[in-house]
Amino acid sequence: MKTSRIARETAKITRNAEIPTNRLTRSSLTASIRAFAAEDAPKIAVESEKVIDDVSSLSSLSSSGHFDIEDTPILSSTPQKRKRGAGSPLTSARTASAVEVKTRLSPQKVKTEDGSPARIKKGRKQPAKKVVERSGEVTIHPPANWEEIYKAVQEMRKKVLAPVDTMGCETLAEETRTPRDQRFQTLIALMLSSQTKDTTTALAMRRLQTELPPPGLTLENILSVPPETLNALIYAVGFHNNKTKYIKATALILREKFNSDIPDTIEGLISLPGVGPKMAYLCSSAAWGKTEGIGVDVHVHRITNLWGWHKTTQPEQTRAALEAWLPREKWHEINHMLVGFGQTICLPVGRRCGECTLSTRGLCPGAVAVKKTTVVKRRSEKEVKDELGEVLKEEFEDAIAKGDGD
Repeated sequence: MKTSRIARETAKITRNAEIPTNRLTRSSLTASIRAFAAEDAPKIAVESEKVIDDVSSLSSLSSSGHFDIEDTPILSSTPQKRKRGAGSPLTSARTASAVEVKTRLSPQKVKTEDGSPARIKKGRKQPAKKVVERSGEVTIHPPANWEEIYKAVQEMRKKVLAPVDTMGCETLAEETRTPRDQRFQTLIALMLSSQTKDTTTALAMRRLQTELPPPGLTLENILSVPPETLNALIYAVGFHNNKTKYIKATALILREKFNSDIPDTIEGLISLPGVGPKMAYLCSSAAWGKTEGIGVDVHVHRITNLWGWHKTTQPEQTRAALEAWLPREKWHEINHMLVGFGQTICLPVGRRCGECTLSTRGLCPGAVAVKKTTVVKRRSEKEVKDELGEVLKEEFEDAIAKGDGD
């Protein structure tokens, strides 16, 4: 390239002129370069004089009187594109191309269940409203369209099987065990499920049920198993080290305070290590058949806020907001319904709004339509020769976006 050639030729000039390294003035350097240029290198005289002019402009050198080849002004080392013009003759060219394909997302029309085209409609938020009556009593009015949304989600859940349907905590207790052991297994499954996928929880539960000494997963076996062995059996779940400690401590508390059974109250369940409100309400409902509150996990919290039913930042705030107006008979089923909906359609990342009937009916304020657009990048490289016969390379890149309908 042009910049590197100037540096090489400047170094050659300095060596051939036998310039002393300990003391060098600009006048001697100028005379040496001009002498060399007049005798041996007429074709680089113009470029050499440019270097001399740049050196003369450095104030630091004029004050010290010393000059070193490292002080030569060095231009950017990054390759610069060669400008095309009358002074840049091209003698030969060769082109090589490469194609890189990427995808991006952009809005798109979707189709309804019957195949007819329909555009996704973004709904309007209709949150629950707090109304103060004339008597001073505060009443919570539910979202105006909550029943329509609820029924639509129920219909969608019937068509798709979610992991929670077959591997949820409520399904993992062994039916052949005594009621007391089944309740204990349900509690352990819920403790393992925190920050863990249903499939991983189910595998860990299966290991406990089959690899612990007969009769398997019972309170007595958990009390006797070494912590290292228990940790190894539940190694796949999230935070397994902490959960090992919680399970061992819980087993001891159950034996000492609750007659080797799990508590039948929310307060008793929350008193156990590693058991929060969500686990307590779900365990009470699944193990004892007592629905005393809504178990709000990340799916329930996220989806109900996405629908605009309320604006909360914590699961406990979401639970209180829902319990203020949602009919009590739906408190147990809403968790299972929305967890499955969040696992199959309304995913935390990459929501499948094109498959959701709420988006086509204008019921979801968070509806987003996407399609894949292919971006094809073409790279080409050309080789050209300059006036000195050196081969220069130029790279070109262009991008072409193609949608599904292009």
